[in-house]
Amino acid sequence: MKKIKPEQLSDEIIKMLEEYKDAADQDVEISVKQVSKETKKRVTGASPRKYGGYSKGWSVRREQNFRGKHSVVIHNRKKPGLTHLLEKGHAKRGGGRVPGKEHIAPAESYAIKEIEAEIRRRLKV
Repeated sequence: MKKIKPEQLSDEIIKMLEEYKDAADQDVEISVKQVSKETKKRVTGASPRKYGGYSKGWSVRREQNFRGKHSVVIHNRKKPGLTHLLEKGHAKRGGGRVPGKEHIAPAESYAIKEIEAEIRRRLKV
């Protein structure tokens, strides 16, 4: 136990809050990394396999972390133009439509639910 004078109390409280913020920030960063890796696996596993490059092209790119804001982008680096066409479906050249195969939306909804749960587990809230 540390003894302090009354005039030092505010400085000590600020110091303790900054330490907690740093620890919480680190926990959030770890949670974001874990959930993004699992989300990438889910998108890759559910991707159409007719053209091999598409399903193998998924990657995770970390955006700049600034002031406690952690963000990642999961994108298809090999065939980015196919994501919307395969997810939503598209018109055929000779008429008719190709039905879409949802593979991004389920992974996105998983990530939204899981990131909050993972952060709560780590922060014990």
